[in-house]
Amino acid sequence: MLSRLADNLYWMSRYMERAENTARMLDVQHQSGMLPGGNAQVLGQWTAVLRRSDLESAYFQRYSEITSRSVLTFLVADEGNPFSLVSCISAVRENAKAVRVVLAPELWESINSTWMEFRTRVVRSDWQRDPSKLFEWIKLQSHLFRGAMIGTMLRDEAYYFSRIGTFVERADNTARLLDVKYVALEATPTPSSGSADYYFWVSVLRSVSAFEIYRKVYRDAITPMRIAGLLIQHAQMPRSLLACMNELVANIEKVATSTDSEALRQAGKMRADIAYTSLADYREEQVHLFLQRFLVEINSLASTVSNEFLLPINV
Repeated sequence: MLSRLADNLYWMSRYMERAENTARMLDVQHQSGMLPGGNAQVLGQWTAVLRRSDLESAYFQRYSEITSRSVLTFLVADEGNPFSLVSCISAVRENAKAVRVVLAPELWESINSTWMEFRTRVVRSDWQRDPSKLFEWIKLQSHLFRGAMIGTMLRDEAYYFSRIGTFVERADNTARLLDVKYVALEATPTPSSGSADYYFWVSVLRSVSAFEIYRKVYRDAITPMRIAGLLIQHAQMPRSLLACMNELVANIEKVATSTDSEALRQAGKMRADIAYTSLADYREEQVHLFLQRFLVEINSLASTVSNEFLLPINV
């Protein structure tokens, strides 16, 4: 497959997954911001969202202080921010437009209608009254995109590169979402109340559609370390890091031209590290360090995939 075509498919899927996961992260913060705990704690968590996404300096180039409203605007509707929802969905459409020849009409229509309706919603600005409704809609559109892709694409290299893009982005964002709480503690060291912590972790589970899964697996109290275990090492949890790495290894194997593929070696090593790390022996601060290391490694893997199969990485 031509590198340009593969690159467009990879980034089409990656930007759609990024939009969905950004919506999930913002929904967690928006909901936790309504919990008791004080304004300093809320602003500390918004700071953590920016810091964990490496957007803190870009934000302060546009805004003088952190407020819930301005961070939401920056991450939802700011076209100057390449990581905002509006930028991600525009990038999905641009990449899809370049490869319409290999996309089924249903998939293209799903992408195009999402782009048109989202821009209408942003222009009206009524999403600010209840941002959660917008975030739920983004998640639904991402599900429709993924369902149309899985249901219509031939299982060839085009499909495999699309899936690689999806799971690179999903792994990155699951780690970032799980790590927000630990980064928030660095931004605002004041401990939060037990009830606020409980509802924050519940919102994290709900944001990755894992609340019911957690109850089935543990049938007990919600604790940060069990959540970490579920979202890091549980292979049957669709958004866990291990599930993402299993998918990445399987799809990279399909496109690798030889067994000495560096991308395949990196992905296999990362999968083994996750599978055989004993999280039961970790303290919470060690989970933070584990997630930081994983984020470095997944970005290194993304660069390797681009250098080996696609075009130079462009974030």
